[in-house]
Amino acid sequence: MENRDTILEENRSYWSGRAAGYSAVNRWELSTAQRQKWKDCLREELVRQFPARAMDALRVLEVGTGPGFFAILLCELGCDVTALDLTPAMLAEAKKNAGELAGKIRWMEMNAEALTFADASFDAVVSRNLTWNLPHPDAAYAEWARVLRPGGLLLNFDANWYAYLFDEKAQTAYEQDRRNSAEQGVRDQNLESEGEHFDVMEDIARRVPLSQLRRPAWDLARLHALGLRARADEQIWQRVWSEEERLNFASTPMFLIIARKGQC
Repeated sequence: MENRDTILEENRSYWSGRAAGYSAVNRWELSTAQRQKWKDCLREELVRQFPARAMDALRVLEVGTGPGFFAILLCELGCDVTALDLTPAMLAEAKKNAGELAGKIRWMEMNAEALTFADASFDAVVSRNLTWNLPHPDAAYAEWARVLRPGGLLLNFDANWYAYLFDEKAQTAYEQDRRNSAEQGVRDQNLESEGEHFDVMEDIARRVPLSQLRRPAWDLARLHALGLRARADEQIWQRVWSEEERLNFASTPMFLIIARKGQC
């Protein structure tokens, strides 16, 4: 397998260039109904797992915070938030987006596959649109499970973003999404983001493992092997996506992995 450090450094370089454009997307989310949709979703899952716990008693880790969207929402909910990212440029954007909340969140530059936290450090681990991009997602899941406390919760929102690179049917559906976006006069989020070099991202996507695996089946199998109780909500996109996202990504609906770590 290709050296892990090679893809990690390419990822760091690529997402550094995407930081401003991705941050603009997060600011749009924060300024629209998306903010409340996502906040309600996160609150529901946390309350379901911790019905007797106050939000300010929950220590939550966000892995791959990017420009800080989830970290901001979790902080607004009252959680004790630590947010990490591989890319310093993303963390800089996240701090700006968080405004007066920035000082209440622990921001850390860290590799999602090699966390430096002690075992059983967090009540919950959350992530969005990260796992697909990792060179060793199995190692990442092992680390996320390790830092969860007994009774802890893992929430991972993701999609089969680059399946079209390996599957003819997925390619046809992806191309139809592009045509539909153009016909409806909707900004194509795949192709029109600031700093986007799509050929570079596709090259990385071809070399990471999850682009060509069946998900969320792979995720569930991996988490079960780690001893977590896991299930997938494959309709979560209907709750949290905007109309623009539904049009842009109709062929790659977002799923939610919900995993729980058993009590000792």
